[in-house]
Amino acid sequence: MNDEHAHRDDWMVREELAERMVPLVGALRRDHEVVTSLHGHRLLGLSTTGIIELHERIAQLGHEELALEDTLAVLESLRELAPGASSIDVARLVAERADSDAPLGEYLREILAPAMGATPAEPTDVVLYGFGRIGRLLARILIAHNSGGSGLRLRAIVVRRGSENDLVKRASLLMRDSVHGRFAGSVTVDEEAEQIIANGTRIQVIYSNDPASVDYTAYGIRNAIVVDNTGRWRDEEGLSRHLEAEGVARVLLTAPGKGALKNIVHGINDATITPEDRILSAASCTTNAITPVLKAVDEAYGIVRGHVETVHSFTNDQNLIDNFHSGDRRGRSAVLNMVITETGAAKAVARALPELEGKLTGSAIRVPTPDVSLAVLHLTLENPAAKDELNDYLRRVSLHSKLRQQIDYVESPEVVSTDFVGSHRAGIVDGLATIANGRDVVLYVWYDNEYGYSCQVIRVLEVMAGSHPVVLPPRREVTLQA
Repeated sequence: MNDEHAHRDDWMVREELAERMVPLVGALRRDHEVVTSLHGHRLLGLSTTGIIELHERIAQLGHEELALEDTLAVLESLRELAPGASSIDVARLVAERADSDAPLGEYLREILAPAMGATPAEPTDVVLYGFGRIGRLLARILIAHNSGGSGLRLRAIVVRRGSENDLVKRASLLMRDSVHGRFAGSVTVDEEAEQIIANGTRIQVIYSNDPASVDYTAYGIRNAIVVDNTGRWRDEEGLSRHLEAEGVARVLLTAPGKGALKNIVHGINDATITPEDRILSAASCTTNAITPVLKAVDEAYGIVRGHVETVHSFTNDQNLIDNFHSGDRRGRSAVLNMVITETGAAKAVARALPELEGKLTGSAIRVPTPDVSLAVLHLTLENPAAKDELNDYLRRVSLHSKLRQQIDYVESPEVVSTDFVGSHRAGIVDGLATIANGRDVVLYVWYDNEYGYSCQVIRVLEVMAGSHPVVLPPRREVTLQA
C-alpha cells in the first residue's frame, strides 16, 4: 500500500510540474515567437499528460533522461529573459549546461544572445497545389507554425473538384488521418466562401485544372510560393506554368526534379538557394533520409562506394488489389505483397552531394505498411570503423552538429516502424542494428516518409522565404575524435 501511495504521489508531483509548463510554452510562442521543443519534438499544444509522455518517450528513443524539473526551470528562465523569434531546444540546453558551472540564468543569457531582439519574419503567402498525403501534412505544419501571423502563411489549396460536397470532404481529410491521427484543433468550412477554417486560419479552396489559369490576386494572395504536391510536372518547363499565374513568385516541387532543377536537401545544400531560383525541388523522402547520414559518414571516414536498399511503405501509386499498372510489378496488391521496384534515390544523392557522384547504387522493396520506411546503407569506407566508435559519432552528430535537424539516433531493442510515425527528422539511425567490419559497414536508417519529409519541405520553404528562425543552442562541429 505504501508503494501504491508513493507512485501516486510521484505522479501528482510530475503532473503539477507539467501543468506549470503549459502556459509558459504558450506565452513564449504567442508573445515572443519562441518555439520550444525537446530534441525536435514540439512542446506547443501538448496537454499535461502529453508533456510527461514526451519526456518518457525521448528517453525510450535513446536520449539522456530529462527531468521535468529541469525543463520547467529552463522554461521559467526563458519567460523571464524574453528572447526574440527563435527555435529553442530545451532538452539540449539542459544537456549542454551539464558542462557549465554558471547559474542557469547566466548560462541561458549567454547561449540565447543571438535571439535577443530577433524579430519575426515578414509573412510569405504559401499555396498548396494538390492536397494529397504530403499536401495535407504540410497544411497541418503550416497551420501550427502560423499562430503568430508571421513567417509562412497558408493562404490557399488548389485541387480539381471531385464531387458536389468536395469542400466538406477535403476538410474531413484534413481533420482525420488514419496514420497521423486527428488534427490538433478545430476544422470547419465556409461553403459560401469556399474556405476551410483550421485553428483560425482561413484557407481558400480554389478549383482548377490548369496552373496558369488561376488569378491568386483575386483572393488577396501576392508573391506566393506555390508548393506543387501533385508530381504531375517535374521539369522546369512544366512547373513554370505556375509562374504564369497572377500572384505567384516561386515554385517548390515535392518530388525529385528533372533536368537542371536544383534538388534541395535541407541541411546539405540549402545554402545554394538564391533569390534568382524561381523553381526548386525538395527531392524525395528517401533522398532526404539518407543524404545527411551519408554526408556525416563521408566526412568522418570517406565513402568509396555503397548500395542503398530501401524498404518502403506502399503509396497511392500502387494498387490495393491486382490490376493493370503501367509500372513493372506495381500492379500487384500493395497490401498483400512485397514488391521489388526501382528507386532513383541513390543517384539523386549526388544532386545534393556531388562528392558521392557515381559511388552509389540503389534498389527498393515496397512493403505492406502505410507509413515509415527503412533505408539499409551498405558502405565501403576509406578508413576502417568500429561499431561503437561509428555509433558514438552518429549519436553526437544527431545531438550537436549542423545536421541535428536532419539526423536522429536511437538505441533500443524494442523499437519498430510505427514508433517513428510523426518523427520531425529526415532519418533516424538505429544504432543497435549497425554492422561494422573494418572498412565494410551497414547502417539502418528509419524515416517517416510522409511527416519527416514534410518537415524537410517546410525547412526549404523557410529558407526560400527567409523566415527560418534562429536555432538554439548553436550547432557544433562534430568530429570522429571529439
